[in-house]
Amino acid sequence: MVVPSISPVCNQTACHAVGIPVIDLSKPRTNMSRLIVEACEEVGFFKVINHGVSKILIERMESIALEFFSLPAQEKEKAGPPTPLGYGVRNIGFSGDVGELEYLLLHANPSSISHKAKVISKEPSFFSYVVNEYVAAVRHLSCELLDMLAEGLKLRDITAFSTLLRDLESDSLLRINHYPPWNKNNNNVTKNGNKCDGARIGFGEHSDPQIISVLRSNDVEGLQVLTLGPGGDHVWAPVAPDPDAFFINVGDLLQAMTNGRLLSVRHRAMANSYKERQSIIFFGAPPLHSLISPLPDTVSPANPRKYNPFTWSEYKKTMYQLRLSHNRLDLFRADEPLEIKALD
Repeated sequence: MVVPSISPVCNQTACHAVGIPVIDLSKPRTNMSRLIVEACEEVGFFKVINHGVSKILIERMESIALEFFSLPAQEKEKAGPPTPLGYGVRNIGFSGDVGELEYLLLHANPSSISHKAKVISKEPSFFSYVVNEYVAAVRHLSCELLDMLAEGLKLRDITAFSTLLRDLESDSLLRINHYPPWNKNNNNVTKNGNKCDGARIGFGEHSDPQIISVLRSNDVEGLQVLTLGPGGDHVWAPVAPDPDAFFINVGDLLQAMTNGRLLSVRHRAMANSYKERQSIIFFGAPPLHSLISPLPDTVSPANPRKYNPFTWSEYKKTMYQLRLSHNRLDLFRADEPLEIKALD
């Protein structure tokens, strides 16, 4: 079983303790590869410690992000509107979803970052340097984890996933979310000293469409993952923040490439009424032209192909036509028509 990090699971009536898998990269690789597979099968989500990403680099990345979000609104708006790249406020995507946040969405390509930095920072060269260094570090971590996952799955090509992220035409992204406190004057305090307020969703329920997501946040709670509770019902599990760790999400493409063996985790972020929360997410994606389908190693007579082939470009186009919470991967199941004529 995976090594658990205990977090409470909350539904309308109760909170329980569940295990959030923890992967320690200082431990033997073979053992960790097996645990990564278990985590991706059971939860689709895990925490990574001793990851090797420089703490100084992380602090610099957080600092330049906070510096941008501290600017006056008219200054930040020069980096928008999102198309989808750029600066945005509240609106998420193009289908009517909104949240309690502001954000920067950047392409992970160095030249794209350098170009966008000119309207984001008064020191664009330094901004580009820090972001590019950070992207390189988390991309490396992503590829290491994906190779370990492939080893644990016993794939013939252990670079089957990571090659797509290393490609020069990779469509990977970096997203920086900033959730301002929505009720600074909230003085309701519980017996244990915590603030008590009504729940407010900062970023609604969704799965990540790419291959893998690498997330870190400041020391403010908010992230929740959908998982099975003790009674067998799906419940939201709050994830305790850990500024020294990264949190990894299985994306839709990884679920498709493993023929449904791995789980693309559904998650959301809650807004905090009295503290600002910032999260930085690297979304590891293939080139737009990449053909995505279950890998041959994952298909057998006993486990036939569950998904039709599609390109990442086709998947993105479909995603932009749907609401955030839509189970979009279901549209590409092998028992569905290949041509999607109409989307609600």
